Amino acid sequence: MADIELPAVTEWTMEMLDPADLRPAPAAGVEMTFTRAAVASADVSRALYAAVGARVCWTDRFPWTHEDWWAWVDRPELGTWLAMAEGTIAGFFEIEAQPGGDTEIHLVGLTPAFVGHGHGGHLVEQCVRRAWLRGETWAERTGPATRVWLRTSTLDHPNALGNYRARGFKVAAEKTAAKLVPDPRVAPWPLPDDPRLNPRILDEQELIS
Repeated sequence: MADIELPAVTEWTMEMLDPADLRPAPAAGVEMTFTRAAVASADVSRALYAAVGARVCWTDRFPWTHEDWWAWVDRPELGTWLAMAEGTIAGFFEIEAQPGGDTEIHLVGLTPAFVGHGHGGHLVEQCVRRAWLRGETWAERTGPATRVWLRTSTLDHPNALGNYRARGFKVAAEKTAAKLVPDPRVAPWPLPDDPRLNPRILDEQELIS
């Protein structure tokens, strides 16, 4: 499964400069709750990245090692929220408090079972509301948010750009270039040891034999 070079991928940088610019979305068709992860987990973040992003070619983090993921998620300036609905994970978002008040929404999306039911606008609205609370309810001592921004592209969901515009984001920059995209069906996740050689498993095999 080789990488494919897409000749023209357009990427937009979008920004919001005032919390008053946020426009509410229609209510989700199901009750959704949003919980910030109080314990950093490379494993959970990696699993969510694959579950939400595989269908829209989130592949930039494929080369990351387990140590890379831990270095990324285990920081006070990074916040990850889980969206729950009907007893399961409906989506998530990841926000970073950056210097000077810049607050980047790195990742936001729904798990496949909740895509296509009108929940995306509500998810983005709740994500942006929390981004503007930077320095108050999360990323304490980093100061207030002065700009909330994100990137999206033609690889994203077809409704993503319109969704962000509808919530009040404006395009700050646009570029089109070729991009080499790995096969999103392959998500390497190297383990430190072969789990089949776990001493407990070997002991049980000896008991069975």
